[in-house]
Amino acid sequence: MRPIRSFQILAAAACLGAALLATRPAYADAGEQFVPLLVYRTGQFAPLGIPWADGKQDYLKLVNARDGGINGVKLSFEECETAYDASKGVECYERLKGKDGGASGFDTQSTGITFAVTDKAFVDKVSVETAGYGLSQSSDGTVFQWNFPLMGTYWTAADVMLQDIAKKAGGLKGKKIALVYHDSPYGKEPIALLQKRAATDGFELMLLPVTPPGVEQKATWLQIRQQRPDYVLFWSAGVMTPAGIREAQASGFPRERIYGIWWAGSDHDVKDIGAGAKGYNAITLENSAAKDRVMDDLRRYVYDKGQGTGAPAEIGQIAHTRGMMISMLQVEAIRTAQEKFGKGKVMTPEQVRWGFENLNIGADRLKALGFGEIMRPLQTSCANHMGTDWARIVQWDGDKWNIVSDWYQSDKTHIAPMVREYADRYAADKKITPRSCS
Repeated sequence: MRPIRSFQILAAAACLGAALLATRPAYADAGEQFVPLLVYRTGQFAPLGIPWADGKQDYLKLVNARDGGINGVKLSFEECETAYDASKGVECYERLKGKDGGASGFDTQSTGITFAVTDKAFVDKVSVETAGYGLSQSSDGTVFQWNFPLMGTYWTAADVMLQDIAKKAGGLKGKKIALVYHDSPYGKEPIALLQKRAATDGFELMLLPVTPPGVEQKATWLQIRQQRPDYVLFWSAGVMTPAGIREAQASGFPRERIYGIWWAGSDHDVKDIGAGAKGYNAITLENSAAKDRVMDDLRRYVYDKGQGTGAPAEIGQIAHTRGMMISMLQVEAIRTAQEKFGKGKVMTPEQVRWGFENLNIGADRLKALGFGEIMRPLQTSCANHMGTDWARIVQWDGDKWNIVSDWYQSDKTHIAPMVREYADRYAADKKITPRSCS
């Protein structure tokens, strides 16, 4: 028998090591945490989608530049263009869900895409973060284990709008309120809550769908002129918003009696109309019209070095700020996961899901992150995947947005039973056994 030489032993060991490495999960040796970025920089919602996408990407760049990542783990990201099309969104989801060890969660930027990927997320075990949109009943974490409608839903937004109207009008009884909405899953989402509130509070609800993309609204605003509602709730986004505001101006409907959802309340929606939009109200997700230190940090660490995603003028605009808020929550979910599963390690998608479900971002933490004026403390749990919902009302003065209300929270006496009902219905339809959070 020939003797085994040392170089043969070393070669065999190297081969064995390579084989073992090949069988280990990709994330085990990854040096970066991957964050997929679904965006729509084209299509009907591009005016909203561009600053939103820029804000998301800018905050990830800021964390890398200012903080060196999350406990030393740098963030990597890749954009995928959906054009706000559900089928394209699903294609992006499928392509990116397993990239670089697994996605750290998807902000789909679309209620329709959220509907399409929610069932897949159950199987793929990937989080879907829908801050301020998506399925309103997905705040129930016992059924929607992988969905996180953080900071608010369309039901909470509609409730807050009604609260502000009631405060100004001395109640809702006897009032006529119109919902002018994008005829899509996005626009239809608040209808169930508004119908329930109309029956409870005694106001008449008009439902006026607008065919996408929403550029042509003359017939809709003619109906409003004829039927003379007291207030209009405007569930719009992208090119539909300025088109509607201009039609309201042409028809003589007072802009101060219009309330836009947060996606219809950004700088690009009103700046070209100027004084013609004066008085137009919008609800904000948290206090996203505020300015805070995170914007100064973004200029210092990213834009001053020529590494910004968009134009410097975007910093401080509401849509851009919301994008940063969304990425901040995703980063804090990863950081929370590291506290449990290992600081300085790349987290798996399932570990990040645990982070989303155990967020506890207090006032001191928000201040340290530079969001102390923009957000209030937020805490999630097994059963509560939304956390606390806070919002304010802003009004356009012809030149800029002004915060014109105190903080609002939605009335859970109306919303909680609906969440339970619709979540139970979804569980029965999908044959999901709700988990126990005891």
